[in-house]
Order: sequence, then C-alpha cells, then structure tokens
Amino acid sequence: MQVQKVLENLGFSPNEIKVYLTLNDRGSNKAGKIARIAGIDRSSCYNALKSLMEKGLASYVIIGKIKWFQATGPNRLLDYVREQEAEIKDILPELSARHKAAKVEGQVRLFKGVKGIKTIFMDIIRTREDNFVWGSEGQFSVRMPEFQGQFERLKRENKISTKLILRKGRKELDSALSEHRFVSDIAQSPAVVNIYGKKIAIVIWTDDPEGIIIENESAALAFKSYFDFMWKRADKAKKS
Repeated sequence: MQVQKVLENLGFSPNEIKVYLTLNDRGSNKAGKIARIAGIDRSSCYNALKSLMEKGLASYVIIGKIKWFQATGPNRLLDYVREQEAEIKDILPELSARHKAAKVEGQVRLFKGVKGIKTIFMDIIRTREDNFVWGSEGQFSVRMPEFQGQFERLKRENKISTKLILRKGRKELDSALSEHRFVSDIAQSPAVVNIYGKKIAIVIWTDDPEGIIIENESAALAFKSYFDFMWKRADKAKKS
C-alpha cells in the first residue's frame, strides 16, 4: 500500500501528508522552502506544521532567530497510533452505553465493499453465538483468504460453531467447529445468509460486495426455524 494512502487512512489531511513527507524526505528546512517543495501556500504549510507538532510528528529548532522544522523518526507513527488506540479504549465504555440506549428493535445496517463485509464477520465474532448458514459458494475464502483464516482462528478462540446448508456438488473444507449438509435442486446464488443470536446477516458477493445486518429477535427466530426445517431434510456429508 502506498505511503500516502496509509497516512490518509490514519486521518492525516492532504497538506499534513505533503508536509510530513517533505520533512521526512528532505530533512530540516525553513517553512517557506517546505511550502515550495510541498506545493502549498505558506499559510497552509504553517497550519500543517502546527498539526504535525501537536501529533508529535514534527519539531523545530531556532537557529539565528529562524525556525528550522524537522520530522521525528518514522517509528513515532507507531506511538501515535497506540496513543489513538488508548484514547479510544478510554471512551469505549461510555460510547457502548450510549449506543445501547439509543438502539431500537428491528435495526437494519447496510455495508458495502470488502471493509464492510469484514465488519459483518467481526460482528459474528463479537456476538459469540453459533452461526447457521445457507447459500455459501465458497466466496469468502476465495475473495478474502487472509481474513478468512483470521476469522476461523477467532471462531476457535470464541468457541463458535457453524452449520452450513450447501448446494449439492459443493465441496467444503472440514473443520472441528463446522458441520455441513447438502440439498439438491438449488440454484447457485451470490447471496449467503448467516443467522447468529438475534441477528441475520446477508452477504451478496457481487464484484463490489454488499451486506446487511438485521437485528430483530423475531425475524432471527423465523429464519432459524426455516434453517432447522431444511437441515433435518438435507443430506449429511459423507465421512472421508
């Protein structure tokens, strides 16, 4: 991933990125020269320098009444991220309490893209309930192989088991925490249904995947009853 993209993901503004990389690449310089190299005006440069210094990512020394600015070592970025993480952990209890107070029954959340799909699967882990699935065509392991490995590890750690109803002819890797059965005369589909706890997650594996989480106990119970009906009538996997 490009350096600029990572810094952008960390919340740096475009001017902060330009100034930080100028300092990192060119060493100590006066504000005017930094602005010229970065291709921004002096006022924007000073604002970016101030923000970087507040983050602990830049500093200055005075030589002959002139400020020379410089970047701190790149490892400071890791410290900055850890500090952000610590601050988030401090406010999580309050945010969680406020989130629960504001939540209504029947909530529906929409997600888009690979990051959105990751959010859905991490919600399955956080819920710590067994997962009941139908419609899988193996898209998860093909499209997101690294995260799929992480997801399986987290399932083991949280003792989450999975039951899958698959289209006959599909092959599924055996797992100590998964069980699968097969049904005939089912068309291949990009939509996969997950039922866990009081929630239903539907993932649609199009080119740019989409998904929804429906949090409604009555709906989840209804979907689970359909799953149980199909599970009883599905063919068991043959033991190898």
